[in-house]
Amino acid sequence: MQYRTLGRTGVQVSSLVLGAMNFGALGRTTQDEATAIVDAALEGGINLIDTADVYSGGESEEMVGRAIAGRRDDIVLATKANMPMGDERNHQGSSRRWLVTALDDSLRRLGVDHVDLYQIHRWDPKTSDEETLSALTDLQRVGKIRYFGSSTFPAYRVVQAQWTAQDNHLSRYVTEQPSYSMLQRGVETHVLPVTEQYGLGVLAWSPLASGWLSGAVRAGREITTSRSTFMPQRFDTTILSNRARLDAVELLAKVADQAGLTMIQLALGFVTAHPAVTSAIIGPRTLGHLRSQLAAADTVLPGDVLDAIDAVVAPGVDLAAHEKNDTPPALLDPSLRRR
Repeated sequence: MQYRTLGRTGVQVSSLVLGAMNFGALGRTTQDEATAIVDAALEGGINLIDTADVYSGGESEEMVGRAIAGRRDDIVLATKANMPMGDERNHQGSSRRWLVTALDDSLRRLGVDHVDLYQIHRWDPKTSDEETLSALTDLQRVGKIRYFGSSTFPAYRVVQAQWTAQDNHLSRYVTEQPSYSMLQRGVETHVLPVTEQYGLGVLAWSPLASGWLSGAVRAGREITTSRSTFMPQRFDTTILSNRARLDAVELLAKVADQAGLTMIQLALGFVTAHPAVTSAIIGPRTLGHLRSQLAAADTVLPGDVLDAIDAVVAPGVDLAAHEKNDTPPALLDPSLRRR
């Protein structure tokens, strides 16, 4: 396992992060299975676990809390808030009112008195940066969080938040968590240069592109991944963007074969090769998945392999930009782009 400094915090974290989104109902993972995955991940050198309040309605946090009981101090623990937690209209977003409550709920589910990294799951256009950052700064000062970060923020929002923190003498986001893979390279255009400029740590989610880069998706095979069962449109190869992904996967598989690597090693090695990226978040549903991903922990791709990847999917290109969850609100809501 490689270890890197998380932005400018001085905290050393593993180059692979255990993501717990599949713990609970979403991944149909039991507590015993989740604990076994955590045990194996820690044994394999992973020291950062990332979850969120919204994952299986809080069940993921509860499972993580039980799995790490008695060894909290050895783990860099991260969670997130902002997504809707129920039908109540104010049980979501990035207001002070909700974040104070959401953090207490997360701490209770995790069974801890603080988290190391608290992340705003998505940019909230209804809430000012000053409102959110002042709440997070206060929560940091009382010791409930050590650091805070953003997730899937457009580059201009990352910059705006940094300026707001400076102008108002508040603590700042020290990490960003973007979607990044060989098939989704758009963040190379603006987000990653911005994180480098401001010294943010980067925890890249979906480095296997929702399973497209796991080795299980190939031309001529029925797609039977777990994700395809509840997100069928994302794997429907009659859709043009999915066809483009499948074509790219076939070419990338040849690159992996020629380099003597698995697709997972190629995919994770690619993400962690970028100088702006601190770690890649893996989200295993089974021990087998985890072991295949841990095998990529020490993968370092040589220049010719990285060049071959660039020839398949050019730098800065997203093959499925609509799946990145960072589209500006005005592109989604017609009322915001019309007078």
